[in-house]
Amino acid sequence: MNTVMIVTGESSGELYGSLLAKALKSKWPDVRVIGVGGERMSNAGVELISRFSSAFGLTEAFSAYREVKATFDKAVNAIKKVRPDVLVPIDYPDFNIRVAKIARSLGIKILYYVSPQVWAWRKGRVKKIAEIVDRMAVILPFEEEIYKKAGVPCEFVGHPILEEIETELVTHHSSLVTRKAALGLDPDRPLLSLLPGSRPHELKRLLPLMIDVVRQWKNEFQVYQFCIPLAPNIDEDEYNPFFEALRQEGVVIQKGESVRVLAASDLAVIASGTATLQAAFLEVPMVVIYKLSPMTYFLGRLIIDVKYISLVNLLSGKGVVTELIQHKANPEDITKELKKILFDIQYKEKILTDYRLIKEPFSGKRASKRVADIIGEMAG
Repeated sequence: MNTVMIVTGESSGELYGSLLAKALKSKWPDVRVIGVGGERMSNAGVELISRFSSAFGLTEAFSAYREVKATFDKAVNAIKKVRPDVLVPIDYPDFNIRVAKIARSLGIKILYYVSPQVWAWRKGRVKKIAEIVDRMAVILPFEEEIYKKAGVPCEFVGHPILEEIETELVTHHSSLVTRKAALGLDPDRPLLSLLPGSRPHELKRLLPLMIDVVRQWKNEFQVYQFCIPLAPNIDEDEYNPFFEALRQEGVVIQKGESVRVLAASDLAVIASGTATLQAAFLEVPMVVIYKLSPMTYFLGRLIIDVKYISLVNLLSGKGVVTELIQHKANPEDITKELKKILFDIQYKEKILTDYRLIKEPFSGKRASKRVADIIGEMAG
């Protein structure tokens, strides 16, 4: 095997790509890994042919067309020039399916890693993916059957965030007190962590809300401290007024430390996304929030066919954690739910018990190592 190409389009996918690159380099030190990604993939030894363009909501995407088109052209040119042994698209379907089609036409083997949310909307993409991929590696247990029914060789490989979590817990400290100290936080004060997501539309809508949440929580619970872990690829200058306001409220802002911050947290307010699963695996009680533009939300309600938006609730099939969406995502309702977690011991224990049940199917699996093995099998 000479070359593997990994293509990602947003922060969580880039994390999975970096972990996969490390697994590939560990198994085959001389393998060349190229791709579309960001800082974490570059640090993992990936030769970046382009940095990824951030994912957008339905109405926010138009302004980024040129940037996405330029990235697409670079990816296609690299495929034609380098002819990788295996192409690994990670999620990001609108972009990656088009890239994979071109690779397929050139006879390049394709392992699609991390399924798009075909179980939630645009279910016809299963057929489209089945026509262009050689194999699927999925990270949620129920996704395996979806692709097998479509005739695609598919394997549930576990979730790569468990690798990051286990590394963090082994490398650093075992108690909340020492984990807080390792982050430079006060070890004796409870920590409320705030995770606003990584996409531009998430940050623009949720950072102002989090400022209000901090102010309201401080008024009632002065003993608390606050921390926001930011995705490494976020341009802090673009959101500087929000960050300055947060810092003035005493919020510590960490770059690229979501697992470390969650591991030290007593409570969390989290934008729906991968971080909700990180919090569940780390047994951090949380409130899930989300806000979209009115038009994006309206269109989403028409086409998305799921009862819940958070991975925690989707995996359990019930409302383990409270989801506050659109107008319900306000400081009063968020504070009310945090207080319920804080003061209702039975309610909190039920959440933690459900977290452990959610984690069971993932235990013992090492996603990145298994995906690296599959790539080796495909490359012969």
